[in-house]
Amino acid sequence: MPSGVRQDTTGSRGGGQVAAPAMFVGVALVLSGVLSVLQGITGIARDRLYGVPLHYEYRFDLTTWGWIHLIVGIALLVGGFGVLRAMSWGRSAGIGLAAISLVTQFMFIPYYPLWAISVMTLDLIVLWALIRLVT
Repeated sequence: MPSGVRQDTTGSRGGGQVAAPAMFVGVALVLSGVLSVLQGITGIARDRLYGVPLHYEYRFDLTTWGWIHLIVGIALLVGGFGVLRAMSWGRSAGIGLAAISLVTQFMFIPYYPLWAISVMTLDLIVLWALIRLVT
């Protein structure tokens, strides 16, 4: 720069650069959000894809489960981008959203076990990492 003043080129508005662990958590939250959105779209559009358990306490219509996963997935995407942008609310929102996603995936296990357990594992990793970052 001719005037000798260098401008900030990090692009973060939340107070600084994103550290490597926070970047990992942000990407993992976005990935969990994308997987939940795909799960929700599938439940809404083609609800015959999932098996329906006969005796299950939390048995909803699969379209309802689709909407639940779609809303949780969009919230996870917003939280993940908040963590990636180093927003002040990103980490605490990520903890809450990953916990909500973990519970909804746990309740969805009888419908599609492999998918639900995979997303639950990702949510547990996110929770562990975010709690380590916050404390």
